[in-house]
Amino acid sequence: MDRTTAKRERRARRRKGLRKRIFGRPEQPRLTVYRSLNHIYAQIVDDVDGRTLVSAHSLKLAVSGDRAAAETVGTDLAKKAKQANVNKVVFDRGGFRYQGRIKSLADAARKGGLEF
Repeated sequence: MDRTTAKRERRARRRKGLRKRIFGRPEQPRLTVYRSLNHIYAQIVDDVDGRTLVSAHSLKLAVSGDRAAAETVGTDLAKKAKQANVNKVVFDRGGFRYQGRIKSLADAARKGGLEF
């Protein structure tokens, strides 16, 4: 097994363990994050209805793969969540470590008014 496959499998195992414990309800939906090499994506999901309430991404930003882009996505997501009357969320880091871009996005969302 090569290194990339091993990393992918470890993340999938962590993600599976997290999803056993984290579930988004209508009163407290799930904020899920995906981090690719060049971009970061975040969405707020109601797992009961199986629908996405709010989403934000770094696709149209000039610089999209750094912490500043993650902060921009976090503030944008918090602003959209306020418009959709979402105040409390459960944070799902998607198997990624809580550091770097993931932490920057979470901190910016908290500053924007989301509680988790």
